[in-house]
Amino acid sequence: MLIHCAQAVAVDVRSGGAANELLKQIRQHSSPFGDGNQRLAHYLADAVEARLAGTGSQIYKSLVSKKTSAFDIMKAYLLYVAACPFRRVSHFICNKSIGVASRKSTKLHVIDFGILYGFQWPTLIERLSLRPGGPPKLWFTGIDFPQPGFRPAERVEETGRRLAAYAEEFKVPFRYKTIAKKWENVQVEELGIEEAEFVIVNCLYRAKNFLDETVAVHSPRNMVLNLIHKINPNLFLHGITNGAFNAPFFVTRFREALFHFSSMFDMLDTIVPREDWERMVIEREILGREALNAIACEGWERVERPETVKQWHARNLRAGFLQQPFECGIVKEAFKRVRTFYHKDFVIDEDNKWLVQGGRAE
Repeated sequence: MLIHCAQAVAVDVRSGGAANELLKQIRQHSSPFGDGNQRLAHYLADAVEARLAGTGSQIYKSLVSKKTSAFDIMKAYLLYVAACPFRRVSHFICNKSIGVASRKSTKLHVIDFGILYGFQWPTLIERLSLRPGGPPKLWFTGIDFPQPGFRPAERVEETGRRLAAYAEEFKVPFRYKTIAKKWENVQVEELGIEEAEFVIVNCLYRAKNFLDETVAVHSPRNMVLNLIHKINPNLFLHGITNGAFNAPFFVTRFREALFHFSSMFDMLDTIVPREDWERMVIEREILGREALNAIACEGWERVERPETVKQWHARNLRAGFLQQPFECGIVKEAFKRVRTFYHKDFVIDEDNKWLVQGGRAE
């Protein structure tokens, strides 16, 4: 019914007669409090309705402007990493790789494109504090998009304060610099890179929000990768959401988005009780918002533009990067963690030097 509804929208977006009829029927079977399919249908129906009304960008902007506390996001995040290995394993692999590669360095500079709440970094700080001979100096540059309103850098600055407090607790020498602007407009000189620093560039699961060649003549995706190449880091850690719902044709994009989000809602429904408040936060504040943007927004306002591993791999090679294999011991430990702590249908594998995580369909 959802696919038929999307087809009806694509054919007759002005009157929306057939689409509205299908939406009414979908609403009878959907709910943000029901099972996984009912919740999925609820949020996708919201997105289709917004597209029909032409209000997608306004609704999305209001959702982005909504102030959800870092505490509430943290609680939802803790549920997510307990239920699903994707973020926790990524953070483990990245932080262990940083530790191994930089073990002889006394000064580390982490440049994090898309630092958000900085959930990845406390374990690295803790690990560095245990180094024989004492911890290295740890410099951080936290980069993220500016927030709407009068304080565009507020969230990135708040993240810096939390990390600084954590570093102080573990007696790790720490410095933090905030950059809140479009990433493609960042200049190497702003980063304050010093001699003898071991430079790490980190970008996990946020590159999907760059605009691409279909919108901008000079693709921000390529501009950011070229900027990172110019930084010439000792280590570039890049994690992506492997998705195909970036098609310019609406029905194709909707179908791919449906496949992606149905797997996420199904995963949460299998593992987390329906009445769990944090699950609802994840579905509403993250998955529902992403679906709305992918389905109801177009042009510059559509920021949910995931590409496949193959597409990003080609972009990275074109930008001049040489892919390095993961340390064998780190990968073995990651495999063991997924098997030991998570549902049996989660899978992890290596493919062309990428570490790939996903779920096994029944």
